[in-house]
Order: sequence, then C-alpha cells, then structure tokens
Amino acid sequence: MIFYKTDEEIELIRESCLLVSKTLALVASEIGPGKTGQEIDKKAEEFILDHKAKPGFKGYRGFPATLCISVNEGVVHGIPSNEPFKDGDVVSVDCGAFINGFFGDSAYTFALGDVDPDIINLMEVTNDSLYMGIKEARVGAWLGNIGYAVQEYAEKQHKYGVVRELVGHGIGRDLHEAPEVPNYGRRNSGKKIKPGLVIAIEPMVNLGTRKVATAKDGWTIITQDKKVSAHFEHTIAVKKSGVDILTDHSFIEQEIKNNANVKEITKKK
Repeated sequence: MIFYKTDEEIELIRESCLLVSKTLALVASEIGPGKTGQEIDKKAEEFILDHKAKPGFKGYRGFPATLCISVNEGVVHGIPSNEPFKDGDVVSVDCGAFINGFFGDSAYTFALGDVDPDIINLMEVTNDSLYMGIKEARVGAWLGNIGYAVQEYAEKQHKYGVVRELVGHGIGRDLHEAPEVPNYGRRNSGKKIKPGLVIAIEPMVNLGTRKVATAKDGWTIITQDKKVSAHFEHTIAVKKSGVDILTDHSFIEQEIKNNANVKEITKKK
C-alpha cells in the first residue's frame, strides 16, 4: 500500500532530508585518503544526534552503523571499517535520519585523490541518470518511466551495468515503503504517479557487469567482477505543481570544492 503524503508531511520529510544532506556535507569535508570509515561514521552519528534526531540506518534490520560506506567494488550496504581509505578509492556513502516522525535518505559517491578518468565518467553518468529519472516523476506519468530513463542512459547509451537486485523505494514514517522504484524497466509500465508520492530514487551503476554478490560480512553488496560501482540518491516528492527534490546535494558539492582530497564531478546533462 502506498502512503501518499500531505503538504505538511512533505515539509517534515524535508527537514529529515536536509539533515541527511548536511550530514553528507560533513562527510564531504572530512573524507580523504588516510581517513577511515569508522572515524567518519562516528562524526556523522554525533552530528545527527546533536540535531536531536536519530540515525536512520543504525539498528535497522540489525545494521551496525550510521552510514553505509561502500568502497570501490562495494555497491551498497557497506559497514564502516577501520581500514584507511587510499588514493584512488571510490567511496559511496548512504545516510538516513529520523526526526519529527519521518525519515530522510540520500547517497553520494566520492572520488578520492587520483581516480581513473573512466571511473569518473561512470560516476558522472550515474549522477546524471539520477536526474533523468527524477525528470520522469510527475503526476499522471507511469512509475516505470523512472527506471526506463535510468537504464536507457546508463546501460543502453553508456554500456554500464545497472543493478537489478536493489531498487529505490517509497519513504516516510518508515525507511522503506511501497512502491519499489527500480532503475530499469519498460516505459509506461507500473503504477500511475499521484500527488503526494514521496520516493527515494537511487541508481546503482557498475563499471562492468550488472551482477552482484553479498560479501562475507553478510551486508556489503559487491560487484561480481570486482569492478567499481557508483551510487547517487535523492528523496523527492511529486506534487501537482511538479517534482520537489527534498534532499540537497549542493551542500555536499560545496564541501568537495573545499576538500583537495576529493575530486569534483560534473553534470554532463
């Protein structure tokens, strides 16, 4: 069952989403070669708690951390470790927060130091595909058009692997609600979009095969061929007046400009 949100509920979700965005901006200011996932996770948790909110992921189905930190071939759900990041690493950071009865959710992938141009291109295409999916989210359109747009751009045009096993989702009083939002599919398929739909769109795109596996820790999803993966996510609300992006990556991108250890990516589209 899909829970459509009122304008008042959307504003409460926006507060959660802005806190998530600012937490990821803190990550952007701290991350770099020599830092560890556990160090960054601790700072992120303190930041969320200081804002009288709760980490959205910690304890969710037993997950042990505030952030999902997935490195290189890690797609999603990586557990922060005490192994220092290295020059050339690609680090996906996914964050959730719960405040005022609602969740927010967002993700961003960071290129640390000297990253191969082919991998930067993967990141830029993945980020662009997110916004292409968002453009398809409008009242009266089909939900399947979102996944179609992501797949058409990332997989058909750029020949990358779009992950099938993990999808975007509705969000609100629960972290994961109906409907599922795949990053692949057929145009004009699925449910029709109605006003008040709040969803997290999150393309997960691999440099090589789309096929994934679960690592030995039981949580981290990795690419089967061990090639790099990228992941970007926004929480959005669909209104009669148009799409409203509730998370804000500009906070993150501004901190990246100030962090010499992180390479900026550009939007191709």
